[in-house]
Amino acid sequence: MNKSAKLILPDILESKEVAKSRLITVEQVDLKFSNGEQRSYEKVKGKGRGAVLIVPMLDQDTMILIREYSAGTHSYQLGFPKGLIDEGEESIEAANRELQEEINMAATDLTYVHQLSLAPQFFDAKMDIFLGQNLYESSLVGDEPEPLQTVHWKLSDYQQLLAQPDFTEARSIAALMLVKDLLKA
Repeated sequence: MNKSAKLILPDILESKEVAKSRLITVEQVDLKFSNGEQRSYEKVKGKGRGAVLIVPMLDQDTMILIREYSAGTHSYQLGFPKGLIDEGEESIEAANRELQEEINMAATDLTYVHQLSLAPQFFDAKMDIFLGQNLYESSLVGDEPEPLQTVHWKLSDYQQLLAQPDFTEARSIAALMLVKDLLKA
């Protein structure tokens, strides 16, 4: 495809809810593309507030990860603290709240790193990645069904972390690499 060619978004002919559960709504979107082709797509409709993921640094080289149950794979997975942005909350506020709920710490310094989209072909969800530094003890009650296990890991040993069979979530891997590069610069 010619990089200079201007892409024209397809026209939305119709949009309707086709399934709904307690957690998700599936929407069918009927589209007409600029070349006349028509297609129906199904997507998970988000609530529009987004989510956050935080890479908390205990010191210059020590990250704090959590191990928590993941229903999608029916396994315990190692990753970074994360969660949805509550209504009326800014993403930076959600980041500090999630730290307090999941690792019983807050951050004096939260640095916005990057925004990720999550499978944009099917979801309209976005996640803001933050680096949390200058941590101090502070806790809030979260919505986890069991206490989360915290794991300290040296950033300098990130390759060994990538080799762990329970560290597979793409969002956590992307955040690790983004923060590694940010701190290296």
